Amino acid sequence: MSSVTSLKPSNFRWTICVLLFMATTINYLDRQVLSLTWKDFIAPEFHWNNSDYGNITALFSIFYAVGMLFAGKFVDWMDTKKGFLWAIAIWSVGAVLHAFCGIATSGILTGNWLAGFHGSKELIAKVSDTSAIISTSVTLFVFARFVLAIGEAGNFPAAIKTTAEYFPKKDRAFSTSIWNAGAT
Repeated sequence: MSSVTSLKPSNFRWTICVLLFMATTINYLDRQVLSLTWKDFIAPEFHWNNSDYGNITALFSIFYAVGMLFAGKFVDWMDTKKGFLWAIAIWSVGAVLHAFCGIATSGILTGNWLAGFHGSKELIAKVSDTSAIISTSVTLFVFARFVLAIGEAGNFPAAIKTTAEYFPKKDRAFSTSIWNAGAT
């Protein structure tokens, strides 16, 4: 008699699929926040034009593409759960860094690092050198987008590997279609 037993996959795998869907949805929401807010909120504060926004988004795409080249190997090296956790942690830090770009811009330009979110907007409005505001804020947003891109690059390799680990072959395509719907 064989010592190998066949295990029936549990329904827990569908909970994993829902979590992958949620992670992918958050991944894409974090990515889109800048495009939804830059024209009405960010551009007036930092004096951005279409070129500034275009440069930030183009660099994000490059960082993301390069990050994808290494993310799969990282997830393999760390193990799926740890690799995915690191990816989520890194992209979460990147998302949070966006919120502090205003405070950092006002701190760099005025020396006042304790202004808070609303106070930093007022301090930036008092700075007369708009080119300094633009270059400082764009640089800080590029850094935040870099961190976000490196973390987000781990989502798809980790989700695909998780699907392979938790789902039998007959359910993998369906599971992948469910969590990948979070990208739309």
